[in-house]
Amino acid sequence: MNDLSSRIQWDRIEPAFNSDYAAFPSRRSVVFGTLGMIASPNPLASSAGIEILNKGGNAADAAVATAAVLNVVDPCNCGIGGDAFCLFFNSADQSLKGLNGSGRSPAALSLEKARELGISGREIPIKNINSVTVPGSCAAWVDTIKLFGSGRVSLAEVLQPAIRLADEGFPVSEIVSVEWQRSESLLKAASPNGHEMLLDGQRAPRTGEIMTNKTLAETFKTVAQHGRDGFYRGRISEEIVKLIKSKGGVMELSDLDSHTSTPVDPISYAYHAANQGGVTLHELPPNGQGLTALMALGILECLEESGVVDMGKMEHNSVEWLHTLIECMRLAFADTRAYVADPSKQDVPVKEMLDKEYLRSRSKLFDPTKAKANVSRGSPIKTQETVYFTTGDKDGNACSFIMSNYAGFGTGAIPAGCGFTLQNRGCNFTLDPKHPNCLEPGKRPYHTIIPAMVTRKNDLFLSFGVMGGFMQPQGHLQVLMNMLHRGFSVQSALDAPRFCISAAMPDATDDQADACDINGEIFLEEGIDQNVAKALTDMGHQVKIITGPKRGMFGRGQVIQKVVDKNTGRFVWASGSDPRADGQSIAQI
Repeated sequence: MNDLSSRIQWDRIEPAFNSDYAAFPSRRSVVFGTLGMIASPNPLASSAGIEILNKGGNAADAAVATAAVLNVVDPCNCGIGGDAFCLFFNSADQSLKGLNGSGRSPAALSLEKARELGISGREIPIKNINSVTVPGSCAAWVDTIKLFGSGRVSLAEVLQPAIRLADEGFPVSEIVSVEWQRSESLLKAASPNGHEMLLDGQRAPRTGEIMTNKTLAETFKTVAQHGRDGFYRGRISEEIVKLIKSKGGVMELSDLDSHTSTPVDPISYAYHAANQGGVTLHELPPNGQGLTALMALGILECLEESGVVDMGKMEHNSVEWLHTLIECMRLAFADTRAYVADPSKQDVPVKEMLDKEYLRSRSKLFDPTKAKANVSRGSPIKTQETVYFTTGDKDGNACSFIMSNYAGFGTGAIPAGCGFTLQNRGCNFTLDPKHPNCLEPGKRPYHTIIPAMVTRKNDLFLSFGVMGGFMQPQGHLQVLMNMLHRGFSVQSALDAPRFCISAAMPDATDDQADACDINGEIFLEEGIDQNVAKALTDMGHQVKIITGPKRGMFGRGQVIQKVVDKNTGRFVWASGSDPRADGQSIAQI
């Protein structure tokens, strides 16, 4: 096959013809716009973002409006009881900044205390109330507006679409209704307040039924009036602590009151192998797993530079293509699962893990003819449920935003009169005292949710992400390679069938013990050729084909691309929305 990557015309708005498109159905058209753009997993949430743009808000303001509505219409996957992260690109000075909105473990929850409470395994059980870390989303919303917002719209205005939908009701979308029904028993059992998030207090809503959440509307009204203090102090915080303590937890009011978001500088890897003058992938630093995507990209580039592989000459989703990307991801995960932790509690060797010589040494473990039997971590030191969305505004600013409850509905436990569930992100701590990610008081756990951006010649190229537990860095790599090496449009890059290393998404109804077992099964999405699956099996991969609704394990992505129209010099947003979710991209007019 000819090296398509050297022939892709990145200054063209429409994709060049590519025979790879015929290999799978691209179910949707790319959405184009010259003003604002919102791509999210729910059309109502996308519309809320557009509403705020029309009021004069920017991409950051619109992102928070989108986030709040997603809490209302897709509470299975995200909410104010969970965590959030974002990246913001400022077009005026071409700067890129990040915000870590993840919560910490209670000050009283030490490893010794966990053992005393009868937690005896390798991690905190997914339904145990002590898996609840301080919810970070509310502070992240407030801080996103404060740090990156336009200053032209207030927090109350930004939250108004969500309040309106929660009060007046909204029709439940298809995929969300399935997830809600699946978790009905969890909501009923996890707390005395499950009726707050069930239709007529009795059952999960079906597709198209109108659902209200008046207690969540009251929560949002409190935050709109009092800001972060409305959540982390007063009635809401008291109900959170009351519920947790009633179920044997140790969280105190002081844990909530002391919570803060953390502004951060992104980490990045400059990738040159696509013959496009280079692009730079930006991720948030640990405690998140964005480092995994950067390492995998670096290992891949080392393989290309050494002549071991040539991605530009491979057929898309061929045996060689999939084997190469799978092994790069396994090598990267082996390191990040071993070393990533809360950097305020443990030294995380980010610089060393992204060092080119170290990445080159990891790449030498790659065998183009077979799967490595057991991938182990290297030595860089010489001595899960989620929603992702992205926004762009008329000035060229963009916000890449992600938030999560961790497992579906998190713990399923609802503080009385609050209308949201509490996350169980603490399941991501290990209880191995020798591990950097071991449970400690006031510590952030290893985090799976990661927003991403790509720049090219210092300007924004992509704002994108792929939600789905440990699938996320795998999705980042696959979507990016689809565009850089095969010339796919933003929509086709999302539509294309994916692979997933092991169980990517822990769920409150399942055992999370096998999540991200890099030496376990390799899941292939329907649409990948059966002969390719057989060949990968012959190479030593444990392959399993996934069909139907279970395809959700491959994540749900959103992409906004910034392109310049050569005729006018104006920029154009080109956006795609994942068909594995209920969402769509909406352009501002």
